Amino acid sequence: MSGVGEFELIARYFERAGHPLPTQVVLGIGDDCALLQPTPGMQLAISSDMLVSGRHFFADVDPATLGHKALAVNLSDLAACGATPLGFTLALSLPSANPAWLQAFSQGLFALADRHHCPLVGGDTTQGPLNLCITVFGETPPGQALLRSGARAGDDLWVSGTLGDAALALDALLSHTALPPATLATARQRLEQPTPRVALGQALRGIASAAADVSDGLLGDLGHILKRSGVGAELDASTAMHLIAACAHSASASGHFDPQSNLDATVLRHVLSGGDDYELVFTAPAGQRDQVVQAGHATATPVTRIGRITTGAGVRVLAADGTPLQGAWTSFDHFKA
Repeated sequence: MSGVGEFELIARYFERAGHPLPTQVVLGIGDDCALLQPTPGMQLAISSDMLVSGRHFFADVDPATLGHKALAVNLSDLAACGATPLGFTLALSLPSANPAWLQAFSQGLFALADRHHCPLVGGDTTQGPLNLCITVFGETPPGQALLRSGARAGDDLWVSGTLGDAALALDALLSHTALPPATLATARQRLEQPTPRVALGQALRGIASAAADVSDGLLGDLGHILKRSGVGAELDASTAMHLIAACAHSASASGHFDPQSNLDATVLRHVLSGGDDYELVFTAPAGQRDQVVQAGHATATPVTRIGRITTGAGVRVLAADGTPLQGAWTSFDHFKA
């Protein structure tokens, strides 16, 4: 591995001697296992995500942004649960031990980790195809974790931030869509450096009735909530299409979804089906609207009400006049893509 051994690699790029650890981390890197001591009375929240070169990211992606994204997608799962981060492990497969790549990757990784007080506490390295697997640990008060199973008919349907930009960037980078440079830069930022909504997730404890992070597409991840909760949903297309930041200026002049507009149809498809947004989709009782808005303000996170939960099953996407729209909107599936 380019003359750098496994343990030298770990010591040089991933051990942070003297770096302060949260009190819940009793023992970090250096032994066969890390030791975590959750705050008394709290429950552990644990999630794992894998990123594979050529599947989740381009092989020539900037390593600093890859380090950011590798942790961000895991922190997003904690956000959807309303959990506070405790620490994470990293399993890293590398074709070679390139010092410049490792330095940039670890800097991007630790910049986000420090922002969320979430230290690296262990993991593994090996030589092989570029592949990253992170397991993140968090904690929540008993009975306050946000789950997918709590949505009820009559609840409002909300999303955080913007949706569809990552899919727009991916289309452009695969040469399917030509974009102005400024638009591509905005969209690519969302693809490669998503913002995990950790603070918002915590602020929504006791307010939201159900939540999920939008990783594979809004309709697909909302579908997980609906299935677990045994409900359906109605979604306002005119509101949804304005959630894409990179081309918000391109919405139809009427402000409503125009089924005859190819641009509107493309924007709506990215918002509904595009993945890699890592925003939160969540439900809350209609009586909690002010509290949801306050949670957004308190965490500097935009929140948008895009529909409501209904009886029945599935999602109906509605035009401004309440007419159901027909469309082949599907979310990402690794074994069907």
